[in-house]
Amino acid sequence: MPIPIYESAEDYLEAILIIQQEKGVAHSIDIAEHLHYSKASVSVAMKKLRENGYISMEKDGALKLLEPGREIAERIYERHQVLTNFFVSIGVDPETAAKDACKVEHDLSEITFEKLKADIATR
Repeated sequence: MPIPIYESAEDYLEAILIIQQEKGVAHSIDIAEHLHYSKASVSVAMKKLRENGYISMEKDGALKLLEPGREIAERIYERHQVLTNFFVSIGVDPETAAKDACKVEHDLSEITFEKLKADIATR
């Protein structure tokens, strides 16, 4: 079972992962732009994530997911993708599906998520 973590921290870690996949490297400014948060808010959050061992910061300001942070980011991102695709498959428009997936991805139990994935796989 993953270490308990706040929803906002999950969002930050997921954003780092997505930006790294898109650009190869993530900086705090990228996170602020991606999440539409202030640079100051992102700075505070990055400090907390570093202190808790989820990320590290290179000398050039590049953010690196450490193993605990990567595990959380990948788990949340998988949930986001699966839920978005599921919502679209039942007729929800892609923009609404993505927004709803963001809301659900944090609160859905592991049992329900695994059952949903299994159901999707058998379709």
